[in-house]
Amino acid sequence: MDIVYIVVNIVIFLAFAPLFEGIVRKLTAKVQSRQGPPVIQPYYDIIKLLGKENFIVGNWAFTLAPLMSFAAIISVICFVPLGYKANFLTQYADVITIIYLLTLGGVSILLGALSSKNTFAMMGASREMVTMIMVEPVLAMTFFVGAVKVKSLGIDATIFSVMNTGYSWAVVLMMALYLMALQAFVGKQPFDIAEAEQEILEGPFIEYSGPNYALFKYSMMLKQMFYASLFVMVFVPFLYTGVYALDIAIQLCEIALVYVLIALVGATNPRLRIDQAVKYYAVLIVLALSAVGLSVYGI
Repeated sequence: MDIVYIVVNIVIFLAFAPLFEGIVRKLTAKVQSRQGPPVIQPYYDIIKLLGKENFIVGNWAFTLAPLMSFAAIISVICFVPLGYKANFLTQYADVITIIYLLTLGGVSILLGALSSKNTFAMMGASREMVTMIMVEPVLAMTFFVGAVKVKSLGIDATIFSVMNTGYSWAVVLMMALYLMALQAFVGKQPFDIAEAEQEILEGPFIEYSGPNYALFKYSMMLKQMFYASLFVMVFVPFLYTGVYALDIAIQLCEIALVYVLIALVGATNPRLRIDQAVKYYAVLIVLALSAVGLSVYGI
């Protein structure tokens, strides 16, 4: 059954990530009084890109980068206890593994952008690097708050810490900080600084086309769904029933609500400058460290 849980994780993420992205696009358009694309447009985009030709403008790293990015996020998905079912990978890995894999996805974007030698790509890569350095610690603190409570770095123990031990002031503070960092996690406005379509024309991805670009696009969609599902699993495990299929259905509905929040925040806030974003990230890091401190003292 452990293998089945892993396969179910991968299939559900691959199937629903573009749908949730379509929901964000549609809601954003509605808020801005536009018609917007159909909800299933991301599926069409991926299929269309897969049918186009790859243009290779860099060295081997340019071709390897999208494969690394996609492989990294798929590996992360394998560890996720979707439906509150921990598989053997979840049990034998720890949160450091998740952090490393997510960082590898970000490094892949930097690798591809820098190898293209495009000016806009390099600007996007520098912004992606700053975002990665400043935001990943908030994700780490999210895990560490739970890890301190259960005295374990195991993925299942950490993610299920709220479910097993209940809420505390540290958890409530970390939940608020996670929501404040969510737009940066998923790369949506006001923190879509690395891509900034109107400013640097998709930044790190400007030289990509065809299947390579499809892999990057799909990776970003999967990454967004991971962060939304992580929030649901860690902070709002209210509707746990013990029935695997039902728990997955409930989680998907909750994830959809998180995407609605992402769409509303993105549609109503202008993009920040990189210096403004860095100040915002710094405040989040300080507050996240405070949450870990509260957890250490059992508060």
